Amino acid sequence: MKLPVLDQIASPLPASFADRRGTLVDRYARRVGYLRLSLTKACSMKCVYCRPDFIDNPRGRAFLTPTEFARVTLHLVERHGVRKVRLTGGDPTSRPDLIEIVRRVAAIPGIDDLAMTTNGLTLARQAHALSTAGLGRVNISIDTLDRERFAALTGVDGLARVLAGIDAAVEAGLSPKLNAVVVRGHNERDLPALARFAIGRGLVVRFIELMPMGPLAGAWERRYVSESAMREQIEPIVRHWTPLSQGSDAARRYRVELDDGKRGVIGFITPMSCNFCADCNRVRIAADGALYPCLMDRPGGSLLGAIRPRFDATRFDDLLAAGLLNKQADHPPTGTAVMTYIGG
Repeated sequence: MKLPVLDQIASPLPASFADRRGTLVDRYARRVGYLRLSLTKACSMKCVYCRPDFIDNPRGRAFLTPTEFARVTLHLVERHGVRKVRLTGGDPTSRPDLIEIVRRVAAIPGIDDLAMTTNGLTLARQAHALSTAGLGRVNISIDTLDRERFAALTGVDGLARVLAGIDAAVEAGLSPKLNAVVVRGHNERDLPALARFAIGRGLVVRFIELMPMGPLAGAWERRYVSESAMREQIEPIVRHWTPLSQGSDAARRYRVELDDGKRGVIGFITPMSCNFCADCNRVRIAADGALYPCLMDRPGGSLLGAIRPRFDATRFDDLLAAGLLNKQADHPPTGTAVMTYIGG
């Protein structure tokens, strides 16, 4: 869907950058209320669709500190009305100071929803501490319940650890959702088992269309599975599909009843067959301070100069405005970023 450009756009700080309440607004009048912070490029998995063989993974001062993440978040919450924050990666659990980051961000008044996306490998030993620190929800990546296919997809024989992490997240009250990227020739036939697994435990599962970015970008047409094709895989075990409202949620959700009588929710994240760009309310800040107004587009500049050596609110807003100014109505046909640099 093409969106109308606001009449007045100036550079470097457009009049449309924030409305009268301070809410961030891009050039197409989409309000930004959802901050995604990528804490690290590091990840203990090497999924076939996500991480290339060689990856620049700087550590130390190159990454924002817990204090810096909290200061950026505080400004966006207080000045611009951000109410939803998600911690991503790489994998956030690769940060040894993750609990401190969660504690500092969770302490900021005005955040309604603090969540995290993880591969789940170490969640069994971290879930309770994360919940105690203030994390509200967690999304866990699990692309198959078959041990051999899991290892082939992720490069790690870690299915048992992820399953233990899911159980720990439930016990800790982290309301886990399960995410599965569907790759033709790898796991498209595993969708019914994943649906039964999730719904049988009272969990939401979302099946995600492969995007033409990362290691499989060149093979995307051969590996892509659309929402309609996913539903064909699941149809034999579903009696009823009832669509739910989507809003700014990335997932097209359905309340379902399975053939065994169990009821639950299945979602499809469809960036390719039916993108949700018109309702995009997100901005992403990577661990090195890079700004990503769009997941599949180039970075919109770096915010690091406004964060170090001290936080400069005016400069930060100038850089943020310049990045949002270049956000397009729709994501480009192919992605340029490496997913493990910025999370989903």
